[in-house]
Amino acid sequence: MAASSSSATLRAISFFFKLPPTTITATSPSQKLPSFKLSNPFFSQNPRLTTTTTASVARSFTCKSQSNPSDPSRPISAKVQELCVYEMNERDRGSPACLRLSQKTVNSLGDLVPLTNKIYSGDLKKRLGITAGLCVLIKNEPEKKGDRYEAIFSFYFGDYGHIAVQGAYLTYEDTYLAVTGGSGIFEGVYGQVKLHQIVFPVKLFYTFYLKGIPELPVELLCAPVPPSPEVAPSPAAQACEPGSAISNFTD
Repeated sequence: MAASSSSATLRAISFFFKLPPTTITATSPSQKLPSFKLSNPFFSQNPRLTTTTTASVARSFTCKSQSNPSDPSRPISAKVQELCVYEMNERDRGSPACLRLSQKTVNSLGDLVPLTNKIYSGDLKKRLGITAGLCVLIKNEPEKKGDRYEAIFSFYFGDYGHIAVQGAYLTYEDTYLAVTGGSGIFEGVYGQVKLHQIVFPVKLFYTFYLKGIPELPVELLCAPVPPSPEVAPSPAAQACEPGSAISNFTD
């Protein structure tokens, strides 16, 4: 009887304290089991936790824009759609910033340039939103009086959604970047965009060649003003007056 009481006491103690293996003499596999399970007391005392966690990981999450690109009334267009946009640095957003990670006095590999500017329709009569992104300096090219960056940034069009792009950003000549995706009416988009430097980094002109999405809204389409150093948004567009800015434009 005393031996049985001592054994019960020992098991109770081993439940709260992890004893060295030498302090317990196991006479059967069933006596080894408590010592093995208590290697992680938190999970051994909460057996349901693992099951709950696994179930939550397996769940999928879907977020769709109010502008649903899967709407049957907006079938995917088979053609390449052109969209022209002006990017203007009006010096009121603190952009661009330069983070000299290279710690050198000249632009060098690894320097970072976060940016955000305003974007306008190709005819410069409507405020569309903003750009936002990051450029990583790859190479300073003094003979060309410029730099080569790797750029990752997005164009935000208010309720319509956004377009994401990535690729070479050269300060001294035109380049093409890949369109890597989008949201809202641009969900599933792919293609490329031509970046035309007008006056770096103040005025840039983009021509998107978009595939894989429904027909673009007429509001975003227009005959663009030919790029030149003199181009400027209309005063109404700059002031975001009614009719001169898209709904809930990104600012």
